[in-house]
Amino acid sequence: MTVFTGHRLARLIADRTGRPALGHDADVVGRVLPFRVGSHAADELIDWSRAPDDPLFRLLVPHRELLAPADFAAVEQTLRDGDRDRLRLVVDGLCERLDPHPAGRDTAAVRYTCPGTLLVLPDRCRSCPAHCASCFRRPLSAGDPALGRSRGGPEAMTALLARHPEITDVVLDGEDPLALRAAELDAYLAPLLATPQVRTIRIRTRAVVHTPERFLATTDDVADADDLLRVLERVVAAGRHLSLLLHLTHPRELDPAPTRRAVARVLATGAAIRTQAPVLRQVNDDAGVWARMWREQTALGLVPYRMLVERGAGARRCFGLPLAEVLDVHAEALRRWARGLAPVLGAPVMSTELGALAVDGVVRLGQGPAFALRALRARDPALAGAVAYARFDPAARWWDELTPYGPRDRILIPGEPLTAADVVG
Repeated sequence: MTVFTGHRLARLIADRTGRPALGHDADVVGRVLPFRVGSHAADELIDWSRAPDDPLFRLLVPHRELLAPADFAAVEQTLRDGDRDRLRLVVDGLCERLDPHPAGRDTAAVRYTCPGTLLVLPDRCRSCPAHCASCFRRPLSAGDPALGRSRGGPEAMTALLARHPEITDVVLDGEDPLALRAAELDAYLAPLLATPQVRTIRIRTRAVVHTPERFLATTDDVADADDLLRVLERVVAAGRHLSLLLHLTHPRELDPAPTRRAVARVLATGAAIRTQAPVLRQVNDDAGVWARMWREQTALGLVPYRMLVERGAGARRCFGLPLAEVLDVHAEALRRWARGLAPVLGAPVMSTELGALAVDGVVRLGQGPAFALRALRARDPALAGAVAYARFDPAARWWDELTPYGPRDRILIPGEPLTAADVVG
């Protein structure tokens, strides 16, 4: 697969769209935010004739709106001046400001995140096949040396499992574990099969829809594609529940014939494929898009798992939506979805510092409407299943913008609770 980055990506955008200005914009933005576009996305997914308004163009390639106008102008002017030292200072400052983890990040490669769950970031994980503009876990995708992640490999994973016999669920995450060679992936999975306490294994991936050739016997590396599927088969044959957590943002990602063949080959191993994605402005913020996506997923044997709330990292100004709008999209999409299947999917979910919080909807309390939040998984075991309420705010986009209704609601919601003077009506 050919991969386009940097100047090559900017030239690709200019050539495919016939608009040199879009290539220039990509060159400027790409100095700050890392992108890589594979040939599958370039040839099969992006509708270049609709750029810059095409949903997958907005998601997969750098464009001007990803930076604030003043920030774009600062990088553009520094490029024109040809001052490399000044450019590095400007870019480093913007990267620090756009860091999606401004309060710091856990740098361990093996993490005991929630009760019963171990998160593992494999050593040799190659870069994610799609640098979605809404994501930008920059230190992972760009290889930022400042990350300083401690990598321990399978040995660190098995040692931690031995110390925590209560762990039953292992999640392989990182850039994309399925980009590993089959033998490299098996180095992590084989020890799990020798650990009886581990019953569930989940692998987060974008590879199925962005590098489907990884799973097909039509590539130059046929042997490893087949070996990868045999590795997955061994996990299932050992009696473990194996799920691929597929980040699937738009129904067009499922349209190409190679992707459908890759899905069929993965499902034939006995593994399940569960899908999740955030609601993103001008990408999939439409109930009809979600209903179509869920229908096509279920027709192919995929399991719609979660609708996510956009976390609001560096490019939040482009993609974030108020919680109230996310709930509207969710409710209307469920209504349009095929009857009888909707109960498979729960409420929209926010992944916060506390854990995964479901936004169950808007309820009417004595002092007015409120968002109802519920802890699906929490770092603190005492919070699992806890419910809290936040004052309804039509502009609030994220957990840390919510106001708890009362003191007890601070168990899940930061900030100061309402007082009598805050309540109107």
